[in-house]
Amino acid sequence: MIETRLLYQFIAVAEELHFNRAAIRLHMAQPPLSQAIRRLEEQIGAPLFERTNRKVTLTPAGKVFLESAKRVLDLLDHGVEHTRRVAQGVEGHLILTFINIEPYAKLLTAIRHFHFNYPAVSFTIQEATTQEQIENLERGHAAIGFMRRPGRTALGLKFEAILKESVIVALPCAHRLAKYQKIPLVQLQQDAFVSSPRYLGQGFHDQLMQLCEIAGFVPRVVQQARQLQTLVALVAAGFGVALLPASLAQHEREDVVFRPIQVDAPDALRYVELLMVWNEYKHCAIRDKLLDEVRNVMGSQSIIEII
Repeated sequence: MIETRLLYQFIAVAEELHFNRAAIRLHMAQPPLSQAIRRLEEQIGAPLFERTNRKVTLTPAGKVFLESAKRVLDLLDHGVEHTRRVAQGVEGHLILTFINIEPYAKLLTAIRHFHFNYPAVSFTIQEATTQEQIENLERGHAAIGFMRRPGRTALGLKFEAILKESVIVALPCAHRLAKYQKIPLVQLQQDAFVSSPRYLGQGFHDQLMQLCEIAGFVPRVVQQARQLQTLVALVAAGFGVALLPASLAQHEREDVVFRPIQVDAPDALRYVELLMVWNEYKHCAIRDKLLDEVRNVMGSQSIIEII
């Protein structure tokens, strides 16, 4: 391995073409500099300079090595500066995962503000289920996840609620209860339901099942889909009804109606939270700055303990 100190010494001699001037430039004596260059030539296995009593010139091999040495040191300087900026949280790359980003305008605003303030930070945005996000965060494959409650413990992960929204029901437009302003959940006990599979989001799935149990029935699930937007499409196609977060009702549709539900259940079941999740075992200054930006824009609701 050639030490970087030898590269700096070689470049000084190559640019000055004079050992004494190069030694002065390097703040060292000439004899140690001459010895260092000889050691470098021995390591390379070729002379880098032609020396006479009158002048010093680069050999063809020396000219090639000068270009290489400068590239190596430039790359090293760039790497050090890049590392420093990443450590300061002003440069780098973040992988963000979402269950669905489109309904959450304030969250999009937070990311847009951060992107404007830190243009050297690049992003990869991935849509994933809650369970997939938990696995990615545990493995260090994502910086921040935005999800529902996972329904299981997750070692090292921190959960922060940034949004709370009510549970609503989606009905086909021709449903017998579509004209009601509020739907008693018990009146849906004979209906077919569409839902997401439990293994993709255990906490949210179990919450909806508990709501139905409090209303006095076990929902008859006839179709399942990974994404909540797909459930809305299944409702529109007449496969059944669906319990969903209120954010899914932001856009009016002609084929689906969204209504609040009426059920004698605690708030912990009648509302769902959007959680911001990160791995506290993985230090990342850039990620921490984005966490603060999201808090500034959306407001931190509470720190959640998943047990």
